[in-house]
Amino acid sequence: MTRPRVTFWRLFIVASLALGAYSIFVRFHEGIGGATNLSDGTPWGLWVGLDILTGVALAAGGFMITAVVYVFGLERYRPIVRPALLTAFLGYLFFVIGLLVELGRPWNIWHAIIYWNPNSALFEVAWCVMLYTIVLALEVSNLIFERFGWVRLSRVFHAVVLFLVIAGVMLSTLHQSSLGTLFVIAPGKMHALWYSPALPLIFYVSCMCAGLAMVMVEAFLSQRFLKHPVRVDLMARLARVLMIGLMLLTLLRFSDLWLRSALPLAFQPTEEALAFWVEVALFQVIPIVVLWPERRRASPRRLFVGAFSAVAGLVTHRMNVATTSFVSSSPTDYFPTWMEFSVSIALVVAGVVVFWGFAKWTPLFAEGEHPPHAAHRAEHVTRARPGPPTAISGCGRARRGARRLPAPRRWPGGRSTAPGTRC
Repeated sequence: MTRPRVTFWRLFIVASLALGAYSIFVRFHEGIGGATNLSDGTPWGLWVGLDILTGVALAAGGFMITAVVYVFGLERYRPIVRPALLTAFLGYLFFVIGLLVELGRPWNIWHAIIYWNPNSALFEVAWCVMLYTIVLALEVSNLIFERFGWVRLSRVFHAVVLFLVIAGVMLSTLHQSSLGTLFVIAPGKMHALWYSPALPLIFYVSCMCAGLAMVMVEAFLSQRFLKHPVRVDLMARLARVLMIGLMLLTLLRFSDLWLRSALPLAFQPTEEALAFWVEVALFQVIPIVVLWPERRRASPRRLFVGAFSAVAGLVTHRMNVATTSFVSSSPTDYFPTWMEFSVSIALVVAGVVVFWGFAKWTPLFAEGEHPPHAAHRAEHVTRARPGPPTAISGCGRARRGARRLPAPRRWPGGRSTAPGTRC
């Protein structure tokens, strides 16, 4: 038995997971103040902006791709359904883990199930996230069914998959916008460059753009590290939709700033203005410029650069909303500790490792996947139907259900059958 080879990436994975586990232990042993720089003045930091808000937004590609295939019937996108669903499931799974680490009293998280408060945006987000995580787990479960050959369970899955997709679209739409609603209740604390009554709409449009970009980034990284060929034609189509969405987002953001008379704040020499323009450059300018001409969308490198820039821009936007926008009103300064960074890095690394495991041990990249009942129906249709005894074969015996044979071909020498036949 050969010993596993020690490489840089394996050492990095082990070190990241070990440091993250230690930081989580310190957080629960000494309290949230023992592992972070959070305080009453700055209650939300890196974990909310990166692990929670960003993780949920980047998982939006799952419900978009499944809706396009199962609801609208665009079968050309079926090869990327499974990777998109797995990416979405891992995004929500590690979002839940990050939320448990970030909450001051995580052992009370079950209260949202028992003590209802319909007037709270967090109540709606909690229920939608719980239900949608269950829906994603059911959608991903078919990979396990096919891996172990559980045909009956796979058929049950395909019988209810349309219901799951529709439920996923509804639940994801509700809580993606409601995450923006959380910040609408803080008009006096957030900087005017990010506070807006239109934050629910901005959050929803931005998550759809980032979700498509994340699907593209995942496809190119799978080609680089898992040797799975990328469908450049599909990525080019997604890039076109991404570019249109980013244009809409840009129009929405700047028209909102202009209507609220907050646009001049972007040209003041402040840290908030610098953070705003970095976000705009990563999230809108670079992807649109890189993907704008149609001929550029034929280049895999340009597709990856544009999609990666959009993902980085979404991360910057969510971090600006969760942390940067509260700096001016906060009585204390905030910068994450190394433990906060280690937990966030560990969650990302764990997601990559789980994705690699699914790619290695399950039919994750099975292209042209079709439901078992559809395959059975196709086989039944192509099977020869029984008919009257119209064909003569062998030595004159009629066979019921045989195909009608063409007229005998006349061969040289006057024979009407092929050479070597008995009749």
